[in-house]
Amino acid sequence: MKDKELRKLSRTELLELLIEQGKENLALQEQLRSVQEELESRRLELAECGSIAEAALKLNGVFQAAQQAIDQYRENCERECAEKIAEAERRAAEILAAAEAGGKEVTQ
Repeated sequence: MKDKELRKLSRTELLELLIEQGKENLALQEQLRSVQEELESRRLELAECGSIAEAALKLNGVFQAAQQAIDQYRENCERECAEKIAEAERRAAEILAAAEAGGKEVTQ
């Protein structure tokens, strides 16, 4: 409203205008508070996303270490199994040789 229009208003009309402006002011303050809460919520979400990403990277390192341990364990098991198989084959050959030698003595 222009100054001339305001000057033509009565006190009652001016008071009603002030009351209306006060209500609008309260509504805008409430809207501002709501938007500020939403902004803070988004900030927390962003901070949490950063924390989740960091945690995922740390977990990835844990999983890599676990995979390396599994690979090393498997290699050790395979090596031990190969050694045991070689030992068993050697002993089997010795037993066969002894059996053949013993069998030849019996037949002679």
